[in-house]
Amino acid sequence: MYVPSSARALDDDERELVELARRTIDAHTDAGPDEDGIHTMGAAVMAADYRMFAGVNLYHFTGGPCAELVALGAARAQGARQMRCIVAVGNHGRGVIGPCGRDRQVFVDYYPAMRVIVPTPAGPRSVLAADLMPLTQRWTPQAGMNGLDPSLYQDPETAGPPIIRFHPRYLEDVRSGAKTKTTRFRDPAQLGPARLVFESDPEVVLPAEVTGIRHCLVSDLTDQDAQAEGLTTAAELREGLTGHYPELAGTDEVDVITFQINDKTGAA
Repeated sequence: MYVPSSARALDDDERELVELARRTIDAHTDAGPDEDGIHTMGAAVMAADYRMFAGVNLYHFTGGPCAELVALGAARAQGARQMRCIVAVGNHGRGVIGPCGRDRQVFVDYYPAMRVIVPTPAGPRSVLAADLMPLTQRWTPQAGMNGLDPSLYQDPETAGPPIIRFHPRYLEDVRSGAKTKTTRFRDPAQLGPARLVFESDPEVVLPAEVTGIRHCLVSDLTDQDAQAEGLTTAAELREGLTGHYPELAGTDEVDVITFQINDKTGAA
């Protein structure tokens, strides 16, 4: 069985997402064990800010929506714009169920950097959405069907570059070189190639290189760190981090990640 190279074991947040999908369908299914029904699948999606939203399928012979699409619609209706991970779970203990072909195309078109939890011989694994549709082409409302963008898709033989996510307000600063660092809390990176994903609508992906990672206390951040992020002082940087990570304390350790863009064209 082919398993994409981006597949990895679930983290705590993803396990919580699976549990939310399971609870949702167990509470709301209309079918008994081994019975057909209208609502037999539950799904849960995690937004970029870690909020979670759930939905159930609505079966109909004309093509009623899958649970994953219902969950994505619910997330959008509550203000979420970019998604981190999605999963579907069957009723009555059937466990994680992989998305159908239509859902996979939707994921690739709108959220190619989202992770999808799928069953594998080793148990549930988290996989990049783009890796579920090798060599497919993306459709967008603006441009219709686009040509193949190799930067978004994994080579089946090798793991693709890790993803670092950014708010879209940083896109132009990163493209221009005004922002060359990012400070992260409990969001590790690694040296080498990376994909910078800007959570716009649609999202933008820039290939990059992580050239340095420094571990330090929040209290040890410097004005130089702030200036490399397009700010002025370390105090300003700490204030911004606290707004993004409300639980962050001065004694916590963060990663100061230095990067450079490999190609300033990007991909929408």
